Amino acid sequence: MRAAFSLTVAEGKRLIAKGIKKHPAIAKALKEGIVVIAGGTTNGYIVEELTGREIEREWYTAGVITPKGQCVTDPGRRIPPVVLERGQLSELSWQEALEKMERDDVFLKGANAIDAEGFAGIITSDSRGGTIGRAYPLIRARGIRFIIPAGLEKMVPSVRKAAEFTGIYTMDKALGQKFGYTVVGDAEIFTEISAIKALYPDIEVVVAGSGGIGGAEGGKTFIVEGNEDEVGELLNLIKALKGEPALKDSKRNCPCDVPCDRIRK
Repeated sequence: MRAAFSLTVAEGKRLIAKGIKKHPAIAKALKEGIVVIAGGTTNGYIVEELTGREIEREWYTAGVITPKGQCVTDPGRRIPPVVLERGQLSELSWQEALEKMERDDVFLKGANAIDAEGFAGIITSDSRGGTIGRAYPLIRARGIRFIIPAGLEKMVPSVRKAAEFTGIYTMDKALGQKFGYTVVGDAEIFTEISAIKALYPDIEVVVAGSGGIGGAEGGKTFIVEGNEDEVGELLNLIKALKGEPALKDSKRNCPCDVPCDRIRK
């Protein structure tokens, strides 16, 4: 059976969050170890799916891209990363949890860009590299499982090429915050396709279209093929996802203490 459907960006994020619960490494870490859910808009949905509690997802990040440009989330409303130990909410900070993590534990981090080569790009306006700058060396040194949940709207031609042009101190002007860039090439990128395959391993998935109007900007159109029962179950899930509200703007109010060349009226 073959079927087609489209997802908005928000619906895609919810699908990723539902699918990642079925990831074998996540299931194992929830049962026996530690899962750190670092900041990111998609990761806000994952917090909800793994904990069963609602959060203000737009505040589950340190930086955001808004219609006005690159900005940071208001520090006063920002939700800190969630740590789960054996599936239960922990009082550990992500830094404390990272010190305890081993190879079967999982660190989740959002990204601003992914490409067809398997690289992810993470924008950092913090001159010390932000969360990824602090966590990545330990993750790599210790062999901790690293997964980057990211919607296909984040697809760019080349993450490594973009990195050649970034760096806070290399930008002369920016309509929004200046930023650096961390390139990650050895993490598992988990997209909407990954989520469908995790939920329904025998279904084949292709992306047939991108973009739309009236709130579907950045969304994706998919074609799936598989046995009638599984495709039917998937379509029922997609119907249940429909209407997932878009995230609200969570940038901090201007004036900001970070230099920005955006024209203010």
